[in-house]
Amino acid sequence: MLELEDVHKVYEGKSRVAALSGVSLRIAAGEMVAVMGPSGSGKSTLLHLMGGLDVPTHGRVVVAGEDLAEKGEEGRSLFRRTHVAYVFQAFHLMPTLSSAQNVALPLHLAGVPRRDVDERVARTLVDVGLGERAGHLPDELSGGERQRVAIARGLVTGAPLLLADEPTGNLDSARGAEILGLLTRIHAERGTTIVMVTHDEAAAGTCRRVVRIRDGRVESDR
Repeated sequence: MLELEDVHKVYEGKSRVAALSGVSLRIAAGEMVAVMGPSGSGKSTLLHLMGGLDVPTHGRVVVAGEDLAEKGEEGRSLFRRTHVAYVFQAFHLMPTLSSAQNVALPLHLAGVPRRDVDERVARTLVDVGLGERAGHLPDELSGGERQRVAIARGLVTGAPLLLADEPTGNLDSARGAEILGLLTRIHAERGTTIVMVTHDEAAAGTCRRVVRIRDGRVESDR
């Protein structure tokens, strides 16, 4: 499903920063993997490369058989629409749109017919336990509910890869546990490949595999 081969990422600015230095990693379809490491270790950079939000300075990033490093920005954007779902710590919901409208956004971008959009959105909101909150705006929802909407927005396209960047970081322990339970169920029921960046050992404990990053390199993979 996902392969990184000798991946380097260097940011040039006032000072040269090597965010990743020779990372090689393979993640099979259907795995649920946690990526851990201290701040500045390269975790988020790694996630961005996996989803085609950025390209490596050197090396290969292959997702579902396609080398993202060889695609232009438009090609990577089109690839993400059908292959990659993102869940962020900060939710990134449109404040003036309802839960259903937020979830529908990626389907509209993909040109899905309206009748199919409504059906898929309703089904996905039920799947994440928000069937009765479809008409609510983000500020009418709890933090945990907002994250569920964000997860539904990622799932609604049927993307086989879900990348989660600190998905419980803005939640208390109880709401965080609910989100982790939801991600675990999604993984089990849908077979979705999930890669989750986290500082939380409890969150990492929901995954069968934990990759630890330090100073831009893989420190351990268990």
